[in-house]
Amino acid sequence: MTDRLRILHLSDTHLYGDGRLHYGIVDTLAGFDRVLARAATLTQVDVVVASGDLSDDGTADSYRRLKGTLEPWAAERGAAIVYAMGNHDLRDGFEEVLGARETVTHVRGFRVVTVDTSVPGAGYGQVSEEQLDRLRDVLAEPSESGTVVVLHHPPVPPTTVLFEPLRLVDPEPLLEVCSAADVRLILAGHFHHGLVTEAGPAGIPVVVAPAVANTTDVLWPPPRERAVRGAGFAWVELPAEGPVRSHLLTAPSPDDGETVYDLDTDAIRRIADDAGWRA
Repeated sequence: MTDRLRILHLSDTHLYGDGRLHYGIVDTLAGFDRVLARAATLTQVDVVVASGDLSDDGTADSYRRLKGTLEPWAAERGAAIVYAMGNHDLRDGFEEVLGARETVTHVRGFRVVTVDTSVPGAGYGQVSEEQLDRLRDVLAEPSESGTVVVLHHPPVPPTTVLFEPLRLVDPEPLLEVCSAADVRLILAGHFHHGLVTEAGPAGIPVVVAPAVANTTDVLWPPPRERAVRGAGFAWVELPAEGPVRSHLLTAPSPDDGETVYDLDTDAIRRIADDAGWRA
């Protein structure tokens, strides 16, 4: 047993198998390298959590790029790695290179469980009854120091208009399962900005990691949606007992803050029509 679990929480790397630029302008592999260089200053990392949208094109080559960069970094530090599926990830490529889409990992007395919230062809997330049953079974026996649940779509309301139709649909059953068990922390991504909040009947801490690919401008006035250049990550410490501590950090670059996209209402509506939830 350890006194705490030290987590490097990454999300939304959006890598391409052929190395192309995200939105035609952002080198996400360079951003990923920059994040890992910044995170290398951490004194100890027990587990690296990568919470989805690891690839943008879903190719096996994109996951090989991720694995080839991240796994040596983690091995140098004796850290475990936990991968989760996002809405841009494709199941065949993910499973071929990174393994199962839902996993249970034990790290120094803590349990880390992934839940695949992706829906093929969609931008929103869902958790099925079958997945909830699996999660109940996994959580039926408490872990020594508690459980961390990792998923891509946060089980909390989005901050900006673009992510409203791309949210996790009906998160309450998932939160009820987590609240009835020993879940002490939920880690997510998807929103492309850092967020620390609580959710569910038990008030479980939720940490949404900043994205590696770009940063949602949460202060951009609605009904527009804007993202800017910028890469970040979360450094999370979960003690064996007591409250979680989370720091949301950046990996600076000279072009940070430049606009990546600025969507008007018509563009947001097209994304919602194409990939969003329809009741």
